[in-house]
Amino acid sequence: MLKSSGKVKAEPAKNAIDAELQWLIDRNDGAPNFELRKFRIKPGGSIPKHYHPEIEHEQYVIKGNYTVGIGDKKHKVKTGDALFIPAGTIHWYKNNSKEDAEFLCIIPRKENYDTIYLK
Repeated sequence: MLKSSGKVKAEPAKNAIDAELQWLIDRNDGAPNFELRKFRIKPGGSIPKHYHPEIEHEQYVIKGNYTVGIGDKKHKVKTGDALFIPAGTIHWYKNNSKEDAEFLCIIPRKENYDTIYLK
């Protein structure tokens, strides 16, 4: 199977400010184990603190630079960086740059998974 990311509809990222995601490969494509998402965070945009009790994330920065909070640490990330976010770990994103930030996010396929947002 082959998909062009330009043909996959972007949707607003839940509870985020100026951020969107595309489901590039998911269960609807027949993927049995993992799903691939692409996120875009516009300048000044953010994704709030949240965690997923049962799923880990592997991420790869494909464009820009931004700040990611993982647990109690803040990381400045840039194009080419890779991140691992263990299941149950609070994480968040903030793009303080003047250009879009984009990253790929791979998650294990689960029929249902929770996202817990913090205030």
